[in-house]
Amino acid sequence: MAMKIRLARGGSKKRPFYRIVAADSRMPRDGRFIEKLGTYNPLLPKDSEERVKMDMERVQHWLDQGAQPTDRIARMLEAAGVRAKAERSNPKKGTPGKKAQERAEEKAAKAAEAAEAAADAE
Repeated sequence: MAMKIRLARGGSKKRPFYRIVAADSRMPRDGRFIEKLGTYNPLLPKDSEERVKMDMERVQHWLDQGAQPTDRIARMLEAAGVRAKAERSNPKKGTPGKKAQERAEEKAAKAAEAAEAAADAE
């Protein structure tokens, strides 16, 4: 059975609230879970202690049993100091799309023409 430590969404529309749960990876996101390990309230300020609450003893138990944390939970565990920080690299994230690159090239070409015309006028 592939275990995951993940978020299960609760709360009403536009008011998210999450439970941190240990669940079988085949179960639905908000469906059946084995154990509730904590809560996450994204509406609270980032420096609030109430934002993320976890039972670290149980989380460590599930990690020792082979449960895999999702990306968001892994980041929370890194912030809590339970896991070592993983190196993340997404070099393509910051690059502009094709249309934006074409616009930038056109703008550069127009600027070069304007500079050339100004140089000829002198």
